[in-house]
Amino acid sequence: MSTQAGAAIAETAKAVPPRTRKPFRLGVGRWGLGVYSILAFTFLLIPIVYTIVFSFNQVRRSNIVWRGFTLDNWINICEQPEVCEAFGNSILVAVISTLLATTLGTAMAIALVRYRFRFRSATTLLLFLPMATPEVVLGAGLAAQFLTAGVSKGIVTIILAHTMFCISFVVVTVRARVASLDPAIEEAGRDLYASPAQVFWRITFPLLLPGIIAAALLSFALSFDDFIITNFNSGAAVTFPKYVYTAATRGIPAQANVIASAVFLVAIIGVVIAQVSAGIRRKRLAKVS
Repeated sequence: MSTQAGAAIAETAKAVPPRTRKPFRLGVGRWGLGVYSILAFTFLLIPIVYTIVFSFNQVRRSNIVWRGFTLDNWINICEQPEVCEAFGNSILVAVISTLLATTLGTAMAIALVRYRFRFRSATTLLLFLPMATPEVVLGAGLAAQFLTAGVSKGIVTIILAHTMFCISFVVVTVRARVASLDPAIEEAGRDLYASPAQVFWRITFPLLLPGIIAAALLSFALSFDDFIITNFNSGAAVTFPKYVYTAATRGIPAQANVIASAVFLVAIIGVVIAQVSAGIRRKRLAKVS
């Protein structure tokens, strides 16, 4: 009996392959991604942290050297009027160009998706060209057109230039939303004797609204942040990016850092609120379902 048991154990040992020693690995993939992420975030956040910190700096002649902590820059933001004037010009240009680009771009996106007409493919190609064209070329071309037409440069030319290059981004964003809509929903509204205007404002527009809002926010950000096209077509008018560029040689004023920090914080708060609201909405839908 013991002989049979020993033979069985020997056969089992032969059937099981011997354990092989795993090769030595450094495990770079485990910590390499983490180190890379930390370095990337550090590289991206250093200018933002610098801007926020130096918005609290006690300024004398320049805002390059740290001299002490103060809240006067945040309390007296318009102590240097040119900073607030430049910021107001940027807000004005961004709001008007966003309204124009969003309105025109939404109409063009609907036309490109829902209707068939001659030169439709060529129109789509031309709409993508401003997105692919370098801003230096685009700004110089617009400046040459304004000069040829005899139009004096100022706020109006900045608005026209920003509207022109923002339309492409609006069309791309809204077009994706239009393509995802089910035409049967609009046909149901027509079957219920709704007029074309009622179908659009009560069915189509509410369904397109998330895409339109996203396109408007993107257009506003691009317009407010633009410097190259603005510099070519602004003339004597000064926007906030242009003011920051010209002031960087002698040290950006602390009030400009205050405005930049406030814009950054407002954007972060908006993103957090949107994410929290979306999470709450998903939880409510999950409970209902």
